[in-house]
Amino acid sequence: MILVSACLAGINCKYSGDNNYNQKIFELVKKGEAIPICPEQLGGLKTPRNPAEIKVIDGEKHVFDDQNNLEFAKKLNIKKAILQARSPSCGIGKVYSGNFDRKLVDGNGILAELLLENGIEVINSENYK
Repeated sequence: MILVSACLAGINCKYSGDNNYNQKIFELVKKGEAIPICPEQLGGLKTPRNPAEIKVIDGEKHVFDDQNNLEFAKKLNIKKAILQARSPSCGIGKVYSGNFDRKLVDGNGILAELLLENGIEVINSENYK
């Protein structure tokens, strides 16, 4: 079974209320080979919501929205995950800077990092073929 960012399956769960539809990932869900999740919604956030990014405080990563509220993380028992690029929860390899300046920095989202730390393969949605 594969875990995928719900927005990639066409579910309108992005902070803006939109999605990042990807036909190949939608087909995985449709075939029952993948489970769509939205870490922000699982963390109790509504859609739409304020945009969020990662900030490092005292050496620890935290996700805050642009109004400085929000922190969450989920640990899942999954073998593989395909997650939305650049997201503060799902991003792998590059995420937004945390300064709301639309600049990318090296790093992983909170969920992506937790999955990697627990031996789960994480694939960037833009690299999924």
